[in-house]
Amino acid sequence: MTTNLVLDSDAAPRQSFWSHIANEIAQAIGQGVYSPGERLPSEHTLAETFGVNRHTIRRSIAALCQRGLLRSEQGSGTYVEDFAVDLAIGKRTRHRQNLAQAGLRGGLQVLMAERVRASADQARALQVAARSALLHLQILGEGGGQPLHVSDRYFPLPRFESLEDVVRETGSITAAFAAHGVSDYVRHESRISARLPSAGTAALLRQPVTRPVLLVTKVNTDLDNQPIELAETWFAGDRVTLTVNHDGE
Repeated sequence: MTTNLVLDSDAAPRQSFWSHIANEIAQAIGQGVYSPGERLPSEHTLAETFGVNRHTIRRSIAALCQRGLLRSEQGSGTYVEDFAVDLAIGKRTRHRQNLAQAGLRGGLQVLMAERVRASADQARALQVAARSALLHLQILGEGGGQPLHVSDRYFPLPRFESLEDVVRETGSITAAFAAHGVSDYVRHESRISARLPSAGTAALLRQPVTRPVLLVTKVNTDLDNQPIELAETWFAGDRVTLTVNHDGE
């Protein structure tokens, strides 16, 4: 049985000190301040740097170890994992912005495009009639020269008739929406689950089928609360950690 985590984009608890420090360290890792395999400064040094006690630093490090960015070796220290990208899931999540914050370059590549008829579930999510025409894009997301995720994305037609062309040209869903008059959009809902990938998905992510992936199903809406995208995205579990950002952005 798969357990789903549903994220409400309107939830916005204040960030604690330890989680704020954890996010700063994660960003430093992504920007190359700490290289893969490098040992982090001691807890004492980090506590002085951030102006907090060692217990707070210890909790931050534990959180980053759970997220797969760090590993602690007893008697030796804490080290950066060989390849770890921390991607945020927030109200306004953008692939390129995520990569830029992690100090990486990358983009989106269209692998396949087709017109399909909306299933009952797709029609419900996009608030269109069943069997309505949709644009289906299969997209590979890359960063730092590595495949990070592969996704199946669905857009209502005829509203986004030329979206495929813009994504192929720019490597950006945001740019494609802007070309269709959607200057801003927000994530309405995300569902996260862990499961084993299909052989095709595993091949695109360059990983074995026995290694779990993180599946995120999301619905994006325009600022009039009209659904504009339904996406199922498989993230490489050994290369990506997902941080839920509750700050409203």
